[in-house]
Amino acid sequence: MAKVDKNEVLFERAQKTIPGGVNSPVRAFRQVGGTPRFITKAKGPYFWDAENKRYIDLIMSWGPMIVGHANPEVVEAVQRAAETSFSYGAPTEGEIELAERICAIMPSVEQVRMVSSGTEATMSALRLARGYTGRDLIIKFEGCYHGHADSLLVKAGSGLLTFADSTQNAPSSGGVPQDLVKHTLVLPYNDVAAIEEVFKKQGDQIAAVIIEPIAGNMNLIKPSTEFLSVIRNLTSKHGSVLIYDEVMTGFRVALGGAQSLQGITPDLTCLGKVMGGGMPMAAFGGKKEIMSKLAPLGSVYQAGTLSGNPVAVAAGLKTLEIISRAGFYECLTGQTEKLMTGLKQAADKANIPFVVDSVGGMFGFYFTSQIPTSYEAVTQSDIEAFKKFFHLMLDEGVYLAPSAYEAGFTSITHDNEVVDAIIAAAESSFKKL
Repeated sequence: MAKVDKNEVLFERAQKTIPGGVNSPVRAFRQVGGTPRFITKAKGPYFWDAENKRYIDLIMSWGPMIVGHANPEVVEAVQRAAETSFSYGAPTEGEIELAERICAIMPSVEQVRMVSSGTEATMSALRLARGYTGRDLIIKFEGCYHGHADSLLVKAGSGLLTFADSTQNAPSSGGVPQDLVKHTLVLPYNDVAAIEEVFKKQGDQIAAVIIEPIAGNMNLIKPSTEFLSVIRNLTSKHGSVLIYDEVMTGFRVALGGAQSLQGITPDLTCLGKVMGGGMPMAAFGGKKEIMSKLAPLGSVYQAGTLSGNPVAVAAGLKTLEIISRAGFYECLTGQTEKLMTGLKQAADKANIPFVVDSVGGMFGFYFTSQIPTSYEAVTQSDIEAFKKFFHLMLDEGVYLAPSAYEAGFTSITHDNEVVDAIIAAAESSFKKL
């Protein structure tokens, strides 16, 4: 009698009460096919599924587990906080400490407001930008994902690249009114001429430009220096707010985020993932002049019962303490680069068109001959080869993002032994492609 896979049993059960059987679309394995793995525990660079099979984790909860799963110091901090209650709905000293830490790490952030998710952060930052400027239009870039707020679901990245038809200049999701979308202009990532043309025609109408300073939701795409410089200059010239969506890159690519690597000072920054140490926690912050427009000081309303949750704050504070230690990012970056070099060499040995890229503890790989610089270029890579590679690696015990449109993530616990094991799995997998 054939053995029943517990993951399949759980997935079938989940689909009866949860739409699609998952609580976030990319988890459904729709692009790659097959059955999602239901995770039971995780430690360091590994997690285990319902069959108790161990995998090397290369998504790390999509970024936040930068110090490894179940880091003992973070666990202890969370336990201490939980003993005093899970939530107060009232201010705490921990919130102040976390805000002070963020402002010290990121000079562009003079004041910060905490929320519970990246979507809340970007949605609130855009409302604030509109309230501050008195304008309606916003600019985003094709393939960038800034959460699931209505006005941002236009040619969006992440799971939407798998599920939606993004060929039309229309909402990428059902339920989003066209009237809302008309206030969102979508331009190609890394296209300097396009952003210059729009500002030339409509600069006095643009409230904000929101950008992933290193895109991670159409795989990893780096911006050109000129692209970022032009955006910063144009937004300053026309009085528009530049919003850096560092929900993914903040504290992940460097301690000071992508902005510290690029020498750009945004007006507002959105943070998440790492700042909560894996707990539901995010924030948006920036110039005091802009942040003072928020209620209770100003007319732009934003609120949340669980904002600044004490348990999440404790996890975030301890995580930021750990990543601030000497040598942390040098080690993280070095291990990620070693992994990318190994994957590239393994693909070359098998004569498979394959390129890699990375920044800090964030990486991308692509089944094509040249590193992509735009959404369109990513879609022209060999997606079928990725699907086969994903499942071959899964069989080898390596869990990659189940979509060719997602970046990958390492942690400080991905040591030489772990990296060597991933490369060995890749060598075996490339031979079978």
